[in-house]
Amino acid sequence: MIGSQSTAKTVFLLVSMVGWLLVGAAMMYLFPAIADGLVGSDLTHLWMTNLARSGYNPTLGWLGGGIVLAVTTAGNWVWYHYFDDQY
Repeated sequence: MIGSQSTAKTVFLLVSMVGWLLVGAAMMYLFPAIADGLVGSDLTHLWMTNLARSGYNPTLGWLGGGIVLAVTTAGNWVWYHYFDDQY
């Protein structure tokens, strides 16, 4: 039947989508730190200084994004390796 899929696959797709959205959000949060590391100009240093005054902490992005990336990737691997053919 066209357009039908199992509830398990729907739940997997939604959870996976949320995971990838969180990884993207972590990357956006890390953009100032990445730009400062790559370019390292006076402007990016000033940007990081001003952000640090307001509580910006790139460690949150590295740890949170890294953990979500690992869990999402592992979940995708498990799904496609073990369950994709069943549902």
